Amino acid sequence: MGKGEGERELESLLEYIRDNRGFDFTGYKRPSLDRRIRKRMADARIKGLRQYRDYLAAHSEEFTRLFNTILINVTAFFRDPAAWDFLRAEVIPKILAAGKPAQSIRVWSPGCASGEEPYTLAMMLAEALGEAEFHRRVKIYATDMDQEALRAARRATFTAKAVAAVPPALLEKYFEQAGDSHVFRSDMRNSVVFGRHDVCHDAPISHLDLILCRNTLMYFNSEAQARVLSQFHFGLKDSGFLFLGRAEAVLAQNELFTPVSLKHRIFAKAAKGGVREVAEIAAAVAAPEPLALPRGLDPLLEWLINTGGEGLIAVDREGRLALANEAARKMFGLSSQDVGRPFHQLQLSYRPVDLRTLMDRAYAERKPVSASDVQRVGPDGIEHFLDVKVCPLHSETGQALGVSIVFQDVTRQHQLRVELQADKQERETAYEEIQSANEELETTNEELQSTVEELQTTNEELQSANQEMETVNEELQSANEELQKMNELARRRSDEVTRAGAFLQSVLASVRVGVVVVDADFKVALWNDRAEDLWGLRSKEVVGKSLFDLDIGLPVKEAQQRIRRFLTEQDDTGDVVMTATNRRGKAIKCHVTYTLRLDPEGKRQGVVLLMEEV
Repeated sequence: MGKGEGERELESLLEYIRDNRGFDFTGYKRPSLDRRIRKRMADARIKGLRQYRDYLAAHSEEFTRLFNTILINVTAFFRDPAAWDFLRAEVIPKILAAGKPAQSIRVWSPGCASGEEPYTLAMMLAEALGEAEFHRRVKIYATDMDQEALRAARRATFTAKAVAAVPPALLEKYFEQAGDSHVFRSDMRNSVVFGRHDVCHDAPISHLDLILCRNTLMYFNSEAQARVLSQFHFGLKDSGFLFLGRAEAVLAQNELFTPVSLKHRIFAKAAKGGVREVAEIAAAVAAPEPLALPRGLDPLLEWLINTGGEGLIAVDREGRLALANEAARKMFGLSSQDVGRPFHQLQLSYRPVDLRTLMDRAYAERKPVSASDVQRVGPDGIEHFLDVKVCPLHSETGQALGVSIVFQDVTRQHQLRVELQADKQERETAYEEIQSANEELETTNEELQSTVEELQTTNEELQSANQEMETVNEELQSANEELQKMNELARRRSDEVTRAGAFLQSVLASVRVGVVVVDADFKVALWNDRAEDLWGLRSKEVVGKSLFDLDIGLPVKEAQQRIRRFLTEQDDTGDVVMTATNRRGKAIKCHVTYTLRLDPEGKRQGVVLLMEEV
């Protein structure tokens, strides 16, 4: 196959994709585009472009796989952290300073993929403004051609690996744990509007303070890049900024933008002729010609569309509002200037219900989809309920033209259903109550008869119980007197123990030798004041610890053998003079007397050591 024929087949395939699915890749670089398509063909084991086109016609699910291959959705939170730090420190303060305190801040993130970068910017702006001001002033428009990526972005659910680059403080503040996943907070999510948008062909979003488009332009050819940059220039305010990717810094170095930081790929909008710029943008994104109507039917069609109370709008396949009847305009505050605008820029696209999701379903399923009892508060402050029906529109050849959306006010029907349900519930409750009352009356008579018999029996039982209670009362009085005697005896024993303890303590304090009592496990049971003075350890520091583990000036290892012999052999007393070091570090001679401690039954319970400096 010659090169010219291969190029013609590629162009034919791109036209087929554009006409059947609305994805226009004609502005993409041909080598990159051809490489991505052939990669998908290799995965599908198809050799030629013509055969692959036939395969697409027979397998509609292949379009999704192809788009996922072409639209390389590579993104991450805080990707290239140094650039984000510069944006936070240098650019965001200028954006805040350029507007009035009550003025809205508008940001656009074309090529947003699964949403990590617009959510990153949302956190950064919330930190700069505070959450209350962020909710009141900030609107972030995040767009992409890939519907699968947009659906993932709207879910705002990320794995632990995906949020690894988010600082822990921001992760805890702006994400909620859901099993093994992390979900971006719904109140923050409401300030980020996701929608499908072809940056090469659709009209740009305007009055922007910042455009965040990183590593998207590099896939386009030079003509498409110039057109997109011109649209970005048109969409930005005079004080706006453009944030590009690492591979795109050279693209913005023209008369449209001036560099703020080439290192971090951040540019400011440069001045340019306004009329000429508007003309260029209008030519670049000119709307398609309207569908022609048979001559003489225009007034009749307009009358039919505006007759009746149902709101009707139409959105074309490019995502622009194509029509809104009088009822829809009154219902949602639309004007003639809104016709032709990108639908995702209108509040109607996501409030009172997410119409973009319903539109995606209608396109995917190729049949009408609906939402019932959608709650909405009207301009009059009264709550209304709507039934919404989204119908896909197709040409005679099956090509998707757009969708029609009908809004039927079912507030009265909803109220009637609620009232009917309440009445039905009340009737059922009343019937159950009457039936229960009848059954209760039938059983009450039998219960009354039984009650008389029970009362008689109860009277006899009460008399018997009264006699038993008198007997028990007498027993309790006797037990109480016995308990008082026991308490008095216990109190006397306690006083005796207290006095004995005080006496023992005074005796030990009077003894001028160190007294240490060791139990059968060699643990210190008693340690008097003189022992504290000799060795520098207080009683509470040593009681319960092994004597052999104490770090004192007495050679306890030498004493260990004697103590063991006293506990295992027949010796019951002995003494020895040891060389020791007192608590002041002075070398002394210490006379130690060992005495066996026996219990009342004569069993060996430990050893008493009497220690005195010679």
